[in-house]
Amino acid sequence: MSALRASESFLVPRPRPYGRGYFISPLPGSPGTFREVVTLMAGGSSLAAKKPGSSPLLLVLGAAILWSTGGLFIKSTHLSAFELSFGRSLLGAITIAIFTRKEGFGINPISAVTSILYAALLILFVLATKLTTAANAIFLQYTAPVYVLILEPLFYKEKFRSRDFITVAACIAGMSLFFVGKLRPQDVTGNLFALASGACFALFFLLLRHSKARNVNRASSAIYGNLICVLICAPAFFGAMQSGISAGDLGRVAYLGIVQIGFAYLLFTLAMARGVRSLDASIIGYVEPVLNPVWVFLFIGERPSGWALVGGTVIIASVIVHMLLETKAKMGKGIEPELTAHE
Repeated sequence: MSALRASESFLVPRPRPYGRGYFISPLPGSPGTFREVVTLMAGGSSLAAKKPGSSPLLLVLGAAILWSTGGLFIKSTHLSAFELSFGRSLLGAITIAIFTRKEGFGINPISAVTSILYAALLILFVLATKLTTAANAIFLQYTAPVYVLILEPLFYKEKFRSRDFITVAACIAGMSLFFVGKLRPQDVTGNLFALASGACFALFFLLLRHSKARNVNRASSAIYGNLICVLICAPAFFGAMQSGISAGDLGRVAYLGIVQIGFAYLLFTLAMARGVRSLDASIIGYVEPVLNPVWVFLFIGERPSGWALVGGTVIIASVIVHMLLETKAKMGKGIEPELTAHE
């Protein structure tokens, strides 16, 4: 959802009733992500005023394109997942903290748990991308909305409807295709890490809907989550430093932290502050899982399997169709749908 993921970006807060929310990319890893994260509504009153200039939809598109490059830069480094995650999260936390200033450092018990979930989805997405194909990692992280549909009735007593069941069934069928065909052992492990990243992203999102989560700046989950990653991954990074890290790898890590997480966060937040509709941002956000494997194929030559492409198409199409139907139903009732941005 990688990377909050999300991926890893946050929206300016606006009052709205509780309701089913949808991820755009997406942890972490994004991410995704959905996926690294990250990746929900945050403070920043200085961004709330609309400003003239380029179309805000182009800002969303720019953020989605930056998110989509995560797979390529993760794949292209010679560092391990933990070594890479240290630098990426350190620079990502610093960048987001600069954008949100002191508003991003509030914390309460709920945000503490979401920070742990965010850290988990970031590391799991990077592990998945390192072990399996970039397509598998991002598509399987995008199963997060499926877990949300399943868990929402348990968390918030919302009704599980027939279209929810159809969406879940279609996505489970799509997920199963990633485990069809000739697979290396690391592919299976990477696929499981990606699924786990999506599950963490779903739990992250569900807890951010908690009333107590709204008492602090939502960006705090990304800042503290990234700092947790830094603590977990520090031994691996400093071990690699003793062996020597190339300037190229340091540059790729800097890009992932400052640009792919931080600058994408700024673009997406500015777009939402200028009044982009949640539906428009959600649809444009799906550029990320489409482009992610494309960049990896063009620059590294990694080809996802045919089964994975079919499975990814089924998952993305099912989520988009459900999102459109849900949005149409909410608009009919005069309710604006919630949105969560990913890695």
